[in-house]
Amino acid sequence: MVVTFKVAFCATTVLLIVGIPLAYWLAHTKSRVRVAIETIVSMPLVLPPSVLGFYLLMAFSKKNSAIGRYLDERFDFQLVFSFEGLVLGSVIFSLPFMVHPIQSGFSSLSVSLREAAATLGAGRLKTLLFVLLPNMKSSLLVGAVLSFAHTVGEFGVVMMIGGSRPGVTKVASIAIYEEVEGLNYALAHKYAFTLFAITFAMLLCVYILNRRFARANVL
Repeated sequence: MVVTFKVAFCATTVLLIVGIPLAYWLAHTKSRVRVAIETIVSMPLVLPPSVLGFYLLMAFSKKNSAIGRYLDERFDFQLVFSFEGLVLGSVIFSLPFMVHPIQSGFSSLSVSLREAAATLGAGRLKTLLFVLLPNMKSSLLVGAVLSFAHTVGEFGVVMMIGGSRPGVTKVASIAIYEEVEGLNYALAHKYAFTLFAITFAMLLCVYILNRRFARANVL
């Protein structure tokens, strides 16, 4: 369980750092490549996790990839079957769960907010940090919680790129699979119910907080 939540925390943190500027760009750009980028971001929603995990495995394996060989020979570092690789795979697979709610949040904000900030001399970064983001707390919360919960429950991608190294890459979903395979249903149930209870509590908190944000905006 410790590895599971450690991976989810790291992946959610990276996703916030990557997802906010990406969502901002998608919400405001008029570039022709926007449709292509949106398609790439959304692909994990429909792509089988094992497919994405397989290509990540091929992309970073030192036996099959120039990138993998370079990282191994130059830095003595491997992404395959490592904690860092597990985080990278989780970030890619959970990207739409972070970007889509935040993109919707940016799109729903009034243009007058940015215009007023620009009139007062605020730059884009200052406007983003001190004007736009404070007005879309519910979108940030939804994106962070959905990304965290989705990472906690992920199986296919983590199995492919992380494997099952106890204390390093063996997450709860892999442990459940192995216990069921070994007919140890009692321990599998313990893991599964813990994940069920935690994700239920997280989503319940999101709905409660969103209702409070909505009431505060009405007032």
